[in-house]
Amino acid sequence: MEYRRIVIKVGTSTLTDETGGLDRVYIASLAMQCAAERRSGSDVVLVSSGAIRAGVDQWESFASRSSPTVSADTMPFKQAMAAIGQPLLMQAYLAAFAAYDVPVAQVLLTREDFGERQRFLHARNTLQQLLKLGVIPIINENDTVATEEIRFGDNDTLAAMVASTLDADLLILLSDVDGLYEPDERGRYTRLVRQVERIDEHIWRMARGSGTRVGTGGMVTKLQAAQIATASGATMVIAYGRRDGVIHQVCHSQDFIGTVFRPLPHKLRHRKRWLAYGLPSIGAIVVNEGAKTRIVADGKSLLPAGVLSCRGHFQPQQVVDLCNEKGAVFARGFTNYSSEELTRIAGCQTSEIEERLGFRRADEVVHRGNMVLVYGALL
Repeated sequence: MEYRRIVIKVGTSTLTDETGGLDRVYIASLAMQCAAERRSGSDVVLVSSGAIRAGVDQWESFASRSSPTVSADTMPFKQAMAAIGQPLLMQAYLAAFAAYDVPVAQVLLTREDFGERQRFLHARNTLQQLLKLGVIPIINENDTVATEEIRFGDNDTLAAMVASTLDADLLILLSDVDGLYEPDERGRYTRLVRQVERIDEHIWRMARGSGTRVGTGGMVTKLQAAQIATASGATMVIAYGRRDGVIHQVCHSQDFIGTVFRPLPHKLRHRKRWLAYGLPSIGAIVVNEGAKTRIVADGKSLLPAGVLSCRGHFQPQQVVDLCNEKGAVFARGFTNYSSEELTRIAGCQTSEIEERLGFRRADEVVHRGNMVLVYGALL
């Protein structure tokens, strides 16, 4: 199968050698493979980890001579290492891609760039323009400025968000394992899962049991990435990143390489994707089972009569999760009422809203047009 647009993510453990430094031989191989797909007619986007590790490697080479003792586990230290390492990482990529006459561009993103609508559109337009110019964007999280509140925390999620934003056909996660493993008769995770059609609780149990050594992520973050990618119409593949010609094999081989996640039959529209995955949730509304059924099965809006309680403090037009009575999130959307207002109208009929609040902003607490089901809500 030929793919029109491919997003490739490479993790720190795949990108570095046994000493912890950037493996320039591997980076050269990666550039060669990306350039080959570009020559075949595919747009290629690379999401790369490794800046912090490169910074640490550089810093350690002179730390004993010029630097005071510092705590390596703090956010400021990691941000400082990212500032040191990001130009080193790009320098390595510039040299590697130059050998194939392929121009590259650095793009640094945070979750805020996806959560704020105008910033999201600007980022998408920039990436699309780079691809039109024949440039391969090399994307990383902007660790230098990102705080815990606005971090993706792993580039699996970032790569999936990029794939969704650009309507990519294929997302490849190059990892230090061959893919997702399931337990054998003895409970050991030794059997590679070749294909996943639907991410259900059985698949989640595999991910939690077969943890990996990958950077800041792991198999759970890869399933979270698969949720985003497949809901956006992309195929996702987890594959061993140091397998010879791995990108060509994933893109062109008839045999399954790694674990393949198939796209959902009906992908979400762009605005729904942005609502589902780009925006942070400010709070939650707990609804009764009847309301949940009407929302999930019948496509209805959430009315005050279905509201049981609220969690957190939020204002009108902020994004909230919708939870069932057990606390499981099944949808999210823009609320028409604040948490304080909802506490006063929870369980009432629409006709009673004005009597209780003194006004009626809308009949619906969350309108169906401003709501999206969370992947797996029908399971």
